[in-house]
Amino acid sequence: MTARAADRARYDRATAQLDAPVAIVDLEAFDANADDLVRRAGGKPIRVASKSVRCRALLERVLARDGFAGIMSFTLAESLWLARSGFDDVLLAYPSADRKAFTELAGDPKLAAAVTVMVDDPAQLRLIDEARQSGSEVVRVCLELDTSLKLLGGRVRVGARRSPLHSAAQVADLARAVARTPGFRLVGIMAYEGHIAGVGDAVAGRPVRSRAVRLMQAAARKELAQRRADVVRAVRAVAPDLEFVNGGGTGSVQHTAAEDAVTEIAAGSGLYVPRLFDNYTSFSGRPAALFAQPVVRRPGVGVVTVLGGGYPASGAAGPDRLPVPYLPEGLKYDPQEGPGEVQTPLLGSPADDLLIGDKVWFRHAKAGELCERFDVLRLVEGDEVTATVPTYRGEGHTFL
Repeated sequence: MTARAADRARYDRATAQLDAPVAIVDLEAFDANADDLVRRAGGKPIRVASKSVRCRALLERVLARDGFAGIMSFTLAESLWLARSGFDDVLLAYPSADRKAFTELAGDPKLAAAVTVMVDDPAQLRLIDEARQSGSEVVRVCLELDTSLKLLGGRVRVGARRSPLHSAAQVADLARAVARTPGFRLVGIMAYEGHIAGVGDAVAGRPVRSRAVRLMQAAARKELAQRRADVVRAVRAVAPDLEFVNGGGTGSVQHTAAEDAVTEIAAGSGLYVPRLFDNYTSFSGRPAALFAQPVVRRPGVGVVTVLGGGYPASGAAGPDRLPVPYLPEGLKYDPQEGPGEVQTPLLGSPADDLLIGDKVWFRHAKAGELCERFDVLRLVEGDEVTATVPTYRGEGHTFL
């Protein structure tokens, strides 16, 4: 029996009394992935990206482990909710225009001490100030550096379109704006190198593209390490008591951790290891989060139909954004239909061994987005479900 077949047998036994659709997290794999992230971080703390987990119980589990410290959140409303739930170090990774939440933040000492907001434009400071009303708490601020690699005099750009702050001078100018604006305190710098951390460099069947990605990433790492060091030096001249410099992502943990200027690493997807992380030379993790759909039809030889399953991930539309049939091995989508809203036909010889009511296990393309489809996660240890915990959705929150 292959390792994957053994996993399927375990998951089927663990969920035998549960009707599909059902979502699980294999705690042994989850913990092993956490250990691997810590190993790659080389002693620097890992700030957990909540958007890639979206389950308070699992955030608590990983933050209880050595090597992890703090949360990187994705909306301001989520940040305040987490702070009220007892998480005392929450870095909002994206600028917000949530005036109501800013009013709450500026009016509550506990929230203001626990939450750091992201800024990359003076207009964002003005929006926060206008939202304060009577709130007088000092708002903790982090500046985001644009990590994109610019070539041919800026005519070619590689990387996400995030912050407009690309040079040390630009970041230092905004640092001075924060320093001279009452009611704000600059505490950190963040830089997410998505073109390094979030792009696979060993795509099966595409050797030329994979080599091009590796060459791009090597050049990008070198350029960014120098520029990030310059930025940190320039900002520390304005704010010498800077608390943290955050960088990285699951796919670049060890490379980012090697930079002296970086004090902590961001990662989250590496805990669940969705399918987008199958194509990396820098690490290999264990799939920990899966979902099962039930077989509801057997249309013919080599074909079964499961209920639902059309859970595409965010990003540029394409086959890599779709869930992938994982267990039993050897199933694939009908190219004329793909994964459907209500039903999904699956092709392949393993279909002939599946009966009505059997489970087919899938892996989502991205990590935390799976939790927007399920109210609860079943936590599996060995061949038993040992706990059932709510996702954000199960707690009544859909933050974005």
